[in-house]
Amino acid sequence: MERKLALHNGTIYSGNDTIQDQALLISGDKIIGIVPVEDISDEFEKVDVEGCHICPGLIDLQIYGAGGNLFSETLSADALDYIEKTLLKQGCTSFYLTLATNTIPIFDKAIRVFKAASPRIALGLHLEGPFLNPKKRGAHPAELIFKADLPTLRHLFEDNEDVIGIITVAPELLAQECLDYLLSKGVLISAGHTDATFEEASRAFDKGIKAATHLWNAMSPLHHRQAGVPGAIFNHKNVCASIVVDGIHVDYEVVKISKAQLGERLFLITDAVTSCNSGIYQHVRNDDHYVLPDGTLSGSALTLLGAIRNCVENAGIPLDEAIRMTTIYPARLIEREDIGRLEKGSRANVLVFDNGFNVKRVYFEGEKVD
Repeated sequence: MERKLALHNGTIYSGNDTIQDQALLISGDKIIGIVPVEDISDEFEKVDVEGCHICPGLIDLQIYGAGGNLFSETLSADALDYIEKTLLKQGCTSFYLTLATNTIPIFDKAIRVFKAASPRIALGLHLEGPFLNPKKRGAHPAELIFKADLPTLRHLFEDNEDVIGIITVAPELLAQECLDYLLSKGVLISAGHTDATFEEASRAFDKGIKAATHLWNAMSPLHHRQAGVPGAIFNHKNVCASIVVDGIHVDYEVVKISKAQLGERLFLITDAVTSCNSGIYQHVRNDDHYVLPDGTLSGSALTLLGAIRNCVENAGIPLDEAIRMTTIYPARLIEREDIGRLEKGSRANVLVFDNGFNVKRVYFEGEKVD
């Protein structure tokens, strides 16, 4: 018999609506509706959330590991399972596990591990590299960056379309035949680590690149004589952009500008890494972010709920909109209608958090996460 729950006495953020004085109904692994409290039938177990916020489980399209497990360095089903459990407790119920520029054998092994593990929470892999511009490489090793070619793309993507869902590339270095191939595989292509001009980036967006990776970071700048990649993103009608809102990757005043320009096209990622002292990515915790041993910024120490808090407290973004930036907007980009919202038929992935942005409850497919 399916467990039936009614979460009440909280503010419900269903996706587009903010709902008071009603209850969220869960049956098994699905949301079945939102009703007035007095209409809750006896078959439902009432769960009093004590004035907390009830929102869809959060979605992170770019994260590398958690809790001391950097996936590219600890390539195993156990590491993937640990990362999933760690993120679930943070309220992140869907994510793309990301691999930074590495050797092709490492990518091959990651694909094999991911396939064998058949994870429930990780939606797929996001390859951030190796097809980047070395001029904007950031923490990516220059010796491992190279231009995309069809044999390499076929090697990576044939029979792996269900695993590799996102790839970050420098569009100015991507040949048309390579772009056409990636589009034929249905992968979400994101422009990042790029030195493209405004014109080059705009053409790439017109040809089918739908997103940009960590807006402002590792891309040509917005200048009054050359608008660069940010200008191309701002001026395009459809392209979306991720942003890291930790106050380090991007100044909060620039977050405000970005939000004003992009509206619903701006979404949050953590770009989070974890401590690692071996391999090519040795991430060192520096208070509230990570650096390589030489001091290069290498990733955030954010959680998505922390990013929501920063949006509200430091960038003047209303809470309901900040929640949408981590739920319905990324879900829309990856064309998933069953997550990122609390509507009839949606997956029962639910986060409950208090006014201090502390996680109080997480439900994954209707089951409470302990």
